[in-house]
Amino acid sequence: MTPKQIVTELDRYIVGQFNAKKAVAIALRNRYRRSMLSAADREEITPKNIIMKGPTGVGKTEIARRLAKLVKAPFLKVEATKYTEVGYVGRDVESMIRDLVEVSIRLVKDERYKEVESRAFNNAVERVAVALMKSGKDLPDGIQKSALKDEIAKHSLDQMSVEIQVVDNPKPVELQPGAGEINIGSIFGDMLPKKTKKRVVTVAEALKIYAAEESEKLIDLDSVETEALRRAENDGVIFIDEMDKIAGKSSQSGPDVSREGVQRDILPIVEGCTVSTKYGNIKTDYILFIASGAFHVSKVSDLIPELQGRFPVLVELDSLGVEDFVKILTVPANAITDQYKKLLAVDNIDLQFTDDGIRAIAEVAYEQNNTLEDIGARRLQSIMEHIVEDISYEVDSEAAPRTAVIDRAYVESNFTTESRNLKKYVL
Repeated sequence: MTPKQIVTELDRYIVGQFNAKKAVAIALRNRYRRSMLSAADREEITPKNIIMKGPTGVGKTEIARRLAKLVKAPFLKVEATKYTEVGYVGRDVESMIRDLVEVSIRLVKDERYKEVESRAFNNAVERVAVALMKSGKDLPDGIQKSALKDEIAKHSLDQMSVEIQVVDNPKPVELQPGAGEINIGSIFGDMLPKKTKKRVVTVAEALKIYAAEESEKLIDLDSVETEALRRAENDGVIFIDEMDKIAGKSSQSGPDVSREGVQRDILPIVEGCTVSTKYGNIKTDYILFIASGAFHVSKVSDLIPELQGRFPVLVELDSLGVEDFVKILTVPANAITDQYKKLLAVDNIDLQFTDDGIRAIAEVAYEQNNTLEDIGARRLQSIMEHIVEDISYEVDSEAAPRTAVIDRAYVESNFTTESRNLKKYVL
């Protein structure tokens, strides 16, 4: 996708913030441009990491979330506050690289599964047919295996019960709080014999189980791991949210394991180093890092200088005004007004919003953000829940369909001076 195409797609869900969208779109396009160069040239070109600075609720995380769906590259979103300095209880920074590799593994596996989907399904049908013939119950007398396979493939027997043998995978074990889980079976691989157990499931469930097992047999796991490492290394994108929470210097006398310590640990990852994973070593030199934060209390300049220098692109996102709120309520493909319409339609309520009603909601949101705490577009969730509260409560499953109109008068009646405090809705 070209940068303009990426921005156009993001515009479907995110109002405004053109500069942030443009910076991210260019960064992604540069990944493609780099892939078209010679090996010698690719070695010299590193990604231009980005810091997105702006108030909460203006679209930073949403940009990341939508990017994850747009890019066909390994994409990982992490919270900077989840990590602690190496040597302390909690997740170490290198784990984000290992998580990125896992994302890449799943991405490549899904592609390979689609390639063998038809063969895996046919093999699964064969195994289910054998299981049904073995049990013999509820089957027509004298039915041939070929005819049975046809019925299974056409999903005519999906609700029939069948006893099958499934692999009994050991449950992951958590070594210590915050350190993640470890699967004993994945460590020893084929060294330990796989245990199986009997399960009674529907034919539809059996097809899914056997198709997954057959897909695993048909793909080359070694080539999957090699390709996944290559993609994570050359095309990986890591979005680090809440970067402002680890900025600034600590006033305490002891070691600060969750702020400067984390920054120091992030630095070599962003600069470029080699991280060991269970699939092999991966270089982080060409991974694109996008950091974001509100930076209300702390500033970008409060990050350690070495880390600042590794994020050369700084994009400031704008606060939201009344017109922005109007667009957020109406323009995006997943507009909040449409969400409530669909929810209440389940109870035969035709929820309608007038233009002046939408503007009144936007004005209340802007006012609340100015008088209370500026939480951006998240304020709309609180306001909308307050507005539709009575409508949503007073439903009768046996009542005839009815229409509920949200106009300016209705909004203003729900937001008298006494009822305008929405803190109870904001966690």
